Amino acid sequence: MAISMKDKVVFVTGGGAGIGAATALEFAKLGAKVMICARREATLAEMESKLRAAGASDVHAFVLDVRDREAVETAIAQLPAAWQAVDVLVNNAGLSRGLAKMYEDDIQNWEEMLDTNVKGLLYVTRAVVPGMVKRNSGHVINLGSTAGHMTYPGGGVYCASKAAEKSITEGLRIDLNGTAVRVASIDPGMVETDFSLVRFRGDVERAAKVYANANPLTAEDIAETIVWVATRAPNVMIQTITMTPVSQANAFVLARKG
Repeated sequence: MAISMKDKVVFVTGGGAGIGAATALEFAKLGAKVMICARREATLAEMESKLRAAGASDVHAFVLDVRDREAVETAIAQLPAAWQAVDVLVNNAGLSRGLAKMYEDDIQNWEEMLDTNVKGLLYVTRAVVPGMVKRNSGHVINLGSTAGHMTYPGGGVYCASKAAEKSITEGLRIDLNGTAVRVASIDPGMVETDFSLVRFRGDVERAAKVYANANPLTAEDIAETIVWVATRAPNVMIQTITMTPVSQANAFVLARKG
């Protein structure tokens, strides 16, 4: 029997756009108390009104850069009392930068990817999960990628960051064994969001070519899957879901129409 999300506290990092925003909205439709963080305040204000309109029983939105360990620790420690008992944590915040050969790449790209995708994931997890253990209840859902299973040309460091997510998720699951806290990884292939726009630092034309004639997944496809995982019966733990569009065989084999 599916778990009700009514009044459950769901925390989505990177909740201002893309998969994070779609996920927050799906939980809002189920009457959850939705908490989101993102780096841009303007985005959060817009999302808050959307979440309330979608049916969230309450909303808490705040600016947070998950790369900043002290900021993460402070933000979680100072949450209002009604938001401290996180039932579902969706570690969604992440990004990719560039597609250069590793020996020619801008090192700043590496800093951003590793600090966000690996260290940011760890910082938020470390701040939230002890409360779940204390309550012997909770669910951690991490956003992985097919890139964590197979390295593609020009993506070595991004793929390494997602391979790290895979190992961190597996390690957390082992460490939590014996508690009722569940851990899952959702590993999408091509999803059309601002992902490529961020990767190419705002180059709209280059970003559009990534998805051209490929019929990619949507943010809503991933969000619906995350909610499905979160609502399984308490004795069920979905460990990993790898999902791609039908046109994609693996991390870099893709059929395009036309």
